[in-house]
Amino acid sequence: MRAVAREFNQSETTFLLAPTRPEATRRLRSFTPAGAEVVGPGHNTLGAWWWLAAGGRIELDAEGGTALVQEIGGRMLPVQVTMRGGRPEAIVIHQAAPELGRTVTDRDELATALGLPVADLVEDATVVSTGAAHLLVPVRDRAVVDRARPDAPRLAATLAAAGGQGCYVYCLDPVDPAAAVAYARFFNPTVGISEDPATGSAAGPLASRLVAQGVVADGADVVVEQGHAMGRPSRIRVQVSGDQVRIGGACVVVAEGTLRL
Repeated sequence: MRAVAREFNQSETTFLLAPTRPEATRRLRSFTPAGAEVVGPGHNTLGAWWWLAAGGRIELDAEGGTALVQEIGGRMLPVQVTMRGGRPEAIVIHQAAPELGRTVTDRDELATALGLPVADLVEDATVVSTGAAHLLVPVRDRAVVDRARPDAPRLAATLAAAGGQGCYVYCLDPVDPAAAVAYARFFNPTVGISEDPATGSAAGPLASRLVAQGVVADGADVVVEQGHAMGRPSRIRVQVSGDQVRIGGACVVVAEGTLRL
C-alpha cells in the first residue's frame, strides 16, 4: 500500500479492505506519498464511499439511501449515503468527538515557522482532534493566509512539540462571506504533505472550535474555503451538534485505471 501511494503521489491514497469488526461495512486505510498512514476521516474517505456508491458496490435500503459503518484507525464511524435516481447525491461522514489538545503560546517561533510576521497571528494556536490532531492557527485576514510560506522542518518540529499532525492556518475572512465562514490552508510536513487543497480532517476540528468559541451556532452548517492558493478551490461543509461532527458533500469520479504489479 505504501508503494502504491508513493507511485500515485496524491495527498492520500485510500485502500478499501474487508472489515475486522462485524459491525463495520468496510475497513479503510490511507497513506501519504511519504508512507505515513493517516486515520482522520476526511475527503479521502468521502471519495472512497462515493466511488462505492456510484459503482453499485454498496447495498441500498428501501428509501434509496443507506447507513454504513467505516472502520478507520481503530474507530467505528457512521457514514450516510443519499441516493437519487440510482446515483449518489451526497455523502455524510461522522468524525470522532472533538478533543482539545495543547496550546502553542510561543507565537514568535510559530510565526517564523510559517514565514509570517508575529503580528499577523491574532491569538494562540490550539491543537484540536476529531480523529486527527491538527494545529489551528488563526490569523488576521485572507491575505495573511495566502502569504504563509512554511519552513517545513521548523514547522514539523513545532507540530511535534504541540502533539499536532498538520497545521491549519485560517481566518474569518472568506472569499464568499455569504456562503462561507472561514478561509484556510493546510500544511502537513510531518507526513510529507506540503499543502492539501481540501482537508476534512482539519475542517472538522476548526468547525468544532468555532462553535465552542461562539463564532457560529451549534447545529449550523460551517463552510470552510480551502485550496485557493493552489488554484484548486474547494468548499468543505461541516456540521457540529454537541459532540457530533459531520462533514459532507458530493464527488466526481475523474479517472479509472488498472495498476499492474
